[in-house]
Amino acid sequence: MFTQAQIEEIVDYLIETPGSVYLGCDSVKYKKGGQWYARYATVLVVHIEDRKGCKVFGYIEHEKDFDDKEDKPRLRLMNEVYKVAECYLAFGELLEDRSVEIHLDVNPKEEHASSAVVKQAVGYITGVTGIRPMIKPEAFAASYAADAGARKDWY
Repeated sequence: MFTQAQIEEIVDYLIETPGSVYLGCDSVKYKKGGQWYARYATVLVVHIEDRKGCKVFGYIEHEKDFDDKEDKPRLRLMNEVYKVAECYLAFGELLEDRSVEIHLDVNPKEEHASSAVVKQAVGYITGVTGIRPMIKPEAFAASYAADAGARKDWY
């Protein structure tokens, strides 16, 4: 989760800056010491009204990856979903009067491994937040902003 200092910065920014908010999470699997891990990047993107720009807040977490099938990364993908839901809930009161989208890095096309969790992921987010999430190809906060963090570890 965000550090206390990051939370305070985000809260101040949300209070001072009108605009839409987009939340997303992505992960990358890697091997370390013979064990599989995942680097999760969760982002909160604030679109700055009338300025054609945005501010990206993000954090990185490293956790063991327990998926036993490379072609069906269900646990890792659902962890992304849980993390983005947790991020939404952390700032929920500040987001109530804004346009908010939750973006999931899952693809409904069956040729993609992430299609295995689309129904569960959409149902979980809708149930927890009351927001119907965006999925690929409309899920830019997850597919681009969070993906960049997961691959580069830059937050």
